[in-house]
Amino acid sequence: MAMRYDVVVVGSGFGGSITALRLAQAGRSVAVLERGRRYAPGQFPRDVTRADELLWRQPSRPQAKGLFDVRFLSGIGTVTAAGVGGGSLIYANVHVRPDPIVFDHPRWPRGFSREALDPYYDKVARELDVKPFPASIPLRKRDLFQQAARRMGRQTFDPTEAVSWTEPSAPGRKACQLCAECEFGCQHGAKNTLDLTYLARAEKLGATVWPGLSVSHVQRVAGGYRVHYRDLATGEKASVEGTRVVLSAGALGTVEILLRSRDRARTLPLLSDRLGYGYSGNGDFLGSMQGSREEILPWVGPDVATVMKFFDAAPRFTMVTATFNKPATAVLAGMGQPVLGPLGGVAAPLWPKLGPLLHGAFAKGLFNKPLMNTVDPARTSNLFAIGQDNANGRMGLKGDRLDIEWDYAGENAELVSRMMDAMRELASQYGATFAPLVTWELFRRPFTVHSLGGAHLAESPDRGVVSKEGEVFNYPGLFVADGSVIPTSIGFHPVMTISAVSERIAEAVAHGF
Repeated sequence: MAMRYDVVVVGSGFGGSITALRLAQAGRSVAVLERGRRYAPGQFPRDVTRADELLWRQPSRPQAKGLFDVRFLSGIGTVTAAGVGGGSLIYANVHVRPDPIVFDHPRWPRGFSREALDPYYDKVARELDVKPFPASIPLRKRDLFQQAARRMGRQTFDPTEAVSWTEPSAPGRKACQLCAECEFGCQHGAKNTLDLTYLARAEKLGATVWPGLSVSHVQRVAGGYRVHYRDLATGEKASVEGTRVVLSAGALGTVEILLRSRDRARTLPLLSDRLGYGYSGNGDFLGSMQGSREEILPWVGPDVATVMKFFDAAPRFTMVTATFNKPATAVLAGMGQPVLGPLGGVAAPLWPKLGPLLHGAFAKGLFNKPLMNTVDPARTSNLFAIGQDNANGRMGLKGDRLDIEWDYAGENAELVSRMMDAMRELASQYGATFAPLVTWELFRRPFTVHSLGGAHLAESPDRGVVSKEGEVFNYPGLFVADGSVIPTSIGFHPVMTISAVSERIAEAVAHGF
């Protein structure tokens, strides 16, 4: 690795890959530092008993360098990805332009609106070649969901997705196999993930991607910034300098780096006091339905094909049937649907201990087959709601690791209640039973795959951490481009908005030279 680049990008998810391409196109030397490994189609983990290949590092298991980073933080559980391409490796490919009302929230700075972001949404759509699942292809789970929505009087739409549906988009890749493994890593190369699109184009223009490097903190130096990292293969600590540095390690990673830089290393002491405020899980809430009168066949097709809207009244949300392949569906169905009622949350004291327990459970094969076979997996489905939570989580360091404090259940009770009512009503349309995710019943903690906030866009440092151009207040040349800059929950799948905002920020970084 060279000692200095025009631009050092930390993270290779949507913000990082977009930044890398746009700055490479501008003729700048670009280095991308990524903590995870590079995956090619066919290399994603499928044997869940090989837990070190499945799960990312826990404090008790630093040698584990798998695909899924699962954290049981004080107020919420989170799932993110570790790998070249970031979250695109395990997301459901869903790209939605949210309703304009999302941007009416006062936390959004002036100049941000659906209309203002539309040109950037267009850029993302072209780059990832997004399009809806073809209506001409029969898909039972989509049809049943749409029929249920009509009986409920609810509007649906088929979102655009970054997938090659009927023909491969490049040599060595295949069209979608309709195997519902989008969120496990696509073994066929059908997904237009970032490593195959934005990042691949950036590399052809000279950008360099360095996997296996975990960034600890950032330091201001003459003419730019020094990024300190550890090589996870050797344990060696080193650094690289950039005239511009763009943090794109996701809401969890970026905020952790900034907090450590301000409060531990003290290399960025002038960071805004608002750092860490306003975390959102994007209202993610999971449930299930079982015993449908008709077969749903959830494992046939993409993970998500249709979105149902509940934006007629606040708190607003959307809902999908989030589906997985046949083995995973059988395991989930075999867990049953425990409903604890007044005893809900009884296991909350055990929540912080679940990380090591999860790793051990996978390693011992507890999740590689159903616990019971009394439920027909073909007549089940996961339900996934995405809503406008109050974005009131507080991110901070506990020791040297990120934590999030949030009384989610208390502060978002109305949202959770409305989501569960909708799921219950949907299940009744199928003749099925409904229950929330077992972790909600046991611990009263939600799980999110859509972490947002903590380093908000704002017009001044007393309201956020970065300017409307993504530049960190008090630190010219240091930028943030990822979900951490989003100041509110979205209530829709957020990746399209994260990407559009990142395109806007990349434009500002390029123009700043």
